[in-house]
Amino acid sequence: MAVLAAGMIGISILHFVTGSGQASSLTTNDPRFVLYAVLVAAMGYYAWAGFTRSRNPEPQLVVDHDGIMVGFGRNRRFAWNDILWVRLRRLGFRPQLQIGLVPEAFMRTDLRLSMWNLDDGLRPIRGAPAAVAVRDNGLDARASAMLDAVRSFRPNLVKS
Repeated sequence: MAVLAAGMIGISILHFVTGSGQASSLTTNDPRFVLYAVLVAAMGYYAWAGFTRSRNPEPQLVVDHDGIMVGFGRNRRFAWNDILWVRLRRLGFRPQLQIGLVPEAFMRTDLRLSMWNLDDGLRPIRGAPAAVAVRDNGLDARASAMLDAVRSFRPNLVKS
């Protein structure tokens, strides 16, 4: 993803500099310049995020006998007695491992969740104030494998 984003930045800069058959100005009055500037900034961010994530070999979700540890820059551990339920849901085509927590544990961990951060592996769950969804695309293993790991340690927490 980082290579693709960097390539898109290069193509957009080349496209704008060459003019592509039309004279263009490097001012904020030109809507094409503003559009390309925003696209370059967005792709630059995704190139940086992809590069930094590729250099982090640590697993982002660890299920073990102590509980569940979530990474994604937060590195928080939930003990088994802080977890109320775990289930697998789909958002479009993406599976998500959803973890329901005791409200005190959720507040104590301060996960800094945002509804608008589209590239974050952790998201809040609407209608469940003390729950977090872990996206499958940010994991080194599939979400269904993580659910199976939870089932092997605490089968009573798995909810369908």
